[in-house]
Amino acid sequence: MSNLLFKIIDVLADGKFHSGEILANQFKVSRVSIWNAISEAEQFGIEIHSVRGKGYKLTHAVELLDESSIKRAIGEQANFFNIEVMDTTTSTNSVMMQRASEGLPHASCIATNIQTAGKGRRGRKWVSELGENLTFSFLWRFNQGAAMLSGLSLVVGIALIRTFKQLGINHALLKWPNDVLIFHEKAYKKLAGILIELQGDMDGQSLAVIGIGINLNISKKQIKKIDQPAIDLQTITQESMNPNNLIALIIKELARVLSEFELNGFSSLKEEWVMSHAFHEKVISLTKGDGQNVIGKVIDISDEGSLILQTNKGQQNFSSGEVVLNKDWNN
Repeated sequence: MSNLLFKIIDVLADGKFHSGEILANQFKVSRVSIWNAISEAEQFGIEIHSVRGKGYKLTHAVELLDESSIKRAIGEQANFFNIEVMDTTTSTNSVMMQRASEGLPHASCIATNIQTAGKGRRGRKWVSELGENLTFSFLWRFNQGAAMLSGLSLVVGIALIRTFKQLGINHALLKWPNDVLIFHEKAYKKLAGILIELQGDMDGQSLAVIGIGINLNISKKQIKKIDQPAIDLQTITQESMNPNNLIALIIKELARVLSEFELNGFSSLKEEWVMSHAFHEKVISLTKGDGQNVIGKVIDISDEGSLILQTNKGQQNFSSGEVVLNKDWNN
């Protein structure tokens, strides 16, 4: 995305009309340059309306991410975190993994206003459009090796649940191993997702890049692109959520829960996770990496974060897999 286009978007973020002439004068470019920049917007999924005599406007006002606003929202702990906001990028996780290998400091956060090739689990694409989603990655460096980090995605889920409770959202639920759901209109709908990538030795020092995507105010157009039922914070709260304040709350909660995890492991947090588990004591279908499907009743979560099912072969533990509620058994 050109720098000029995002400068224009920054002006249009108020949701009002702005004339091409005034924009051209403001940025000291020609009106043709303004038009050319705005014509780029469509490829990034941004709708900018043009009306003769009025100028240009976004479909609705948006709150853009801003480093100084995030730090103000964090408050006195701001210096502990390294914050970077990008106008647009392919994937914050990909950028963070690269920067981490180059020595990016502990407790860094990279957020973006638009993500064009976000990564989900199992090769899925995470849809992220301007003003509709909060998308960021968080870096945490561990003294233990990657072998000791089982249960990490569940721990991140706890941080999100704690954050949503601070916002008065007390009915958010966790889906093993890395989604946040809301039960709405008789269906479980995805509010947020987590993608963790590890780097380092199995037994020495390691780091985790924690990618988080949250639906803020998704359009009907975007919902059609998502391959599962989804919901956003606007629908839940009936209020616009300032993404700068939200990301500040989340990363402070992440720092707390990751510090606890590093000291005591997942076992100290297991009970809290189970309390928010959407499918606890329900029958689910689990698809393993090899495509094999297993049906069983959720019994518990192990101290390492594995899902424990009661199946027709007895009690079994699963460290990975794709889970859906088995409606035939839970009607």
